[in-house]
Amino acid sequence: MKKVIKSLLVVSALTFIAPVAHAGNYATDVADKLGHGVANVATGWAELPKNIMIIGQKDGIVAGATVGVFTGLVQVLGRTAYGVLDTATFLIPTATTVKPGYIWDGFDKETSYGK
Repeated sequence: MKKVIKSLLVVSALTFIAPVAHAGNYATDVADKLGHGVANVATGWAELPKNIMIIGQKDGIVAGATVGVFTGLVQVLGRTAYGVLDTATFLIPTATTVKPGYIWDGFDKETSYGK
């Protein structure tokens, strides 16, 4: 039983160490993730006017004022929530889930989530 527990501990330790070992530069990756997290929490509100603008240009003023507002509110929650998640887990270097990573990188592009 002790061998099984020791083996599981070693495997779990390697599972957590392996992604860090393959990272280019741990300090840079961690700082980048923290920066994305803090920026997304601080600027999540900007998804509202961004989506009103994008949908208004694409589908017209009425759609921008209705669909754009609702889409923007959902995107505000999404960007802010992912910002909180990135800030809380910044010590685990992973790529940001929000695309574009910063709202100002693509103010004219729709926000997406995923890899």
